[in-house]
Amino acid sequence: MTQEKELKASNGYIMLFVFLILFFGSIIGFIVLSNAWFILGIIIALFILPGLILVNPNGSRVLLLFGDYKGTVKQNGLFWVNPFYTKKKISLRARNFDSERLKVNDKLGNPVMISTILVWRVRDTYKASFDVDNFENFVVVQTDAAVRKLASLYPYDNFADEGLDEDITLRSSVNEVSDALEKELEERLHIAGIEVLEARIGYLAYANEIASAMLKRQQATAIVAARHKIVEGAVSMVEMALHQLNEKELVDLDAERRAAMVSNLMVVLCSDKDATPVVNAGTLNH
Repeated sequence: MTQEKELKASNGYIMLFVFLILFFGSIIGFIVLSNAWFILGIIIALFILPGLILVNPNGSRVLLLFGDYKGTVKQNGLFWVNPFYTKKKISLRARNFDSERLKVNDKLGNPVMISTILVWRVRDTYKASFDVDNFENFVVVQTDAAVRKLASLYPYDNFADEGLDEDITLRSSVNEVSDALEKELEERLHIAGIEVLEARIGYLAYANEIASAMLKRQQATAIVAARHKIVEGAVSMVEMALHQLNEKELVDLDAERRAAMVSNLMVVLCSDKDATPVVNAGTLNH
């Protein structure tokens, strides 16, 4: 037997009724009639009792007879099985696992702190019971290993000075990274009969030793991007201003005055502080 087999157990209510009648009837008969044969009835009743099992919703009982796997009871209710069976209870409910924050290196070698939230449940009770030593501990260890592998495959973020053009990063590609993590965990946990319902990155940040430096780097990148946008817009506005002045013939500018005007406009538009105007009460030549 290398796979799960669902066992149909006997009705437990009938055997419970037989136990009550046999046990209490034998006690009363022994007291009233003082017949030693009623002791045998009590022994038989006590033999019946260990065979009663209660299976709750989304629960199961794995049954073994002297080390031989006989099957798994998954149906809900009260049942009766061979009293010599060893009965192992395994929950089939969905479970949450929030891993510890691990320090790992991303694709660029930067140390990051990362954790995952895993939602899982037992799908195959045979594999969970006999193919691994402790399936709950197996989930914990394999989840940590999968997170470490995943973090090494992607960079934390894209930076222009690294010369990278990664489509998937740990920070921005949440869905893609989660899909890759689920696939990795499904492959690792299949041996234990575990079904992965969902896997998500629960925490992600740079490690403390580089967090401050990387924050400055991100701020610098954002400032450069903003300046690039400002300069692009300023050039467009200066071009539009010169075009409209020429089109409406409001003023005739030679090359030197045009250059001065462009310089002044660029300073005003690109400056990160409010410009302080200087009023020229003379001619354009002064």
